[in-house]
Amino acid sequence: MNNLSELLSDTVADPPREERDLGPVLARGRQRVRRRRLTAFGGATLATAAVVATVSLVSLDPGPPDLATAGVPQPDAPTLRLADAVPATEGSDYRVLASHTTEDLYADNGQYFDGVTDDGRILFRDGPRRNQPQARFALMDPATGEKDWLPDLDAGVAQTWPLQLGEDRLVLLSPDERSKTVGLVVHIFDRASRTWRTMTWAGLPEVEDPFRAVLGPKDRLYVPVPLTQGQPPKGGWPVSPDGEADDADADGDTYRLWSASLTDASDVRDEGLTVGSVAFTDDAMVWTDSTNGDAGQVHVRNLRTGAEHAFDPESGEKCNLLSFGATDDRIVMGQYCGTYDEGVRDDRVQVLDTEGNQVVTLQDSSIGGELASDHGDGLVTVTAYGRDTDGTYLYDLGSGRFLRITDEVSSWETSGPVPRGQFLWNTPANRGNGMTQHLGELID
Repeated sequence: MNNLSELLSDTVADPPREERDLGPVLARGRQRVRRRRLTAFGGATLATAAVVATVSLVSLDPGPPDLATAGVPQPDAPTLRLADAVPATEGSDYRVLASHTTEDLYADNGQYFDGVTDDGRILFRDGPRRNQPQARFALMDPATGEKDWLPDLDAGVAQTWPLQLGEDRLVLLSPDERSKTVGLVVHIFDRASRTWRTMTWAGLPEVEDPFRAVLGPKDRLYVPVPLTQGQPPKGGWPVSPDGEADDADADGDTYRLWSASLTDASDVRDEGLTVGSVAFTDDAMVWTDSTNGDAGQVHVRNLRTGAEHAFDPESGEKCNLLSFGATDDRIVMGQYCGTYDEGVRDDRVQVLDTEGNQVVTLQDSSIGGELASDHGDGLVTVTAYGRDTDGTYLYDLGSGRFLRITDEVSSWETSGPVPRGQFLWNTPANRGNGMTQHLGELID
């Protein structure tokens, strides 16, 4: 680990190739693969890459998979399949606000949209790359492409994740490279004074996955600290029909929840909760018993009254929780639920309300999904990797519209927070060697 900074720089200069199985490395890639466990070395090494090349899940057999014939169980909920999505028409169903292409991600770490501010400016990231060890950031006007380059952020080669992109400030999270353990750093950019400040907390315990931290109310960062980790059964995972280990119905990981103030470095506290995944809405804190496995129960705390209730999400006997989000009174859970005959996967994006009622489950083979916009009713993006089903899909939590935005998908992935009604997606460029990133807006 003494040479970690050098290894990180090498990774930035030479991004990973798509044939490697890198899906488990970053949380955003976990929806695409079954492998659940992160290695500390792998996570640290590849966390600096601006994008990850994701493993392909395309079947060698033509045609969309038949879930019923493969033996995939039907969810006990209203259910939509990819075939139920309506092909979207640009200009009628949605409009493209901006696009940007990086031609060769094997040779260059590229430039990316890291999200969109509440007042509609794209957070544009350049690098890091060879001969540019630190990323540069700009606020970009999507209509004109004009970029307002921000003062340099001294984050080293560490990867940053946007936590909040507001009208008054930008809040980015990164691992603490100066710490001998896995620590957190928050970088706050004041848009009025155009200055960065950095927050660290000496009283915060070591973390495992920095990107699990979420921003809560009253300027507090909520940080899951590792508590227990699910283990493979004796003899290892069973082998699925596609020849890979099948960890469906795995025991989940748990965390002790801590919080830290974004204004006072001495204000750190143990919240006294054991959690899996955590999310906030304007009115509630929502969490699961565990994550990266069986989610257990879903808990909802009213932020105004403190009242709490919990319920069984009835996800299915074998479902592992991979992504989690909440907005208004909706909870969105991305899950892997097993592999069946002919390698057909049971992948789900389950939507419930905060009382535990089933709203809809999006189910198909080789898909991943997550909450794209947590403003207002919110949008859910679903990415599919089947031969006849690949592409980006959009589910509108407010109206129930299910649209197929594109029929192709990049092997590279980036994303970030966006305002209500907007969404990001990626398509391949330069014969798959590069990526075009798009910012779109749903038309009501």
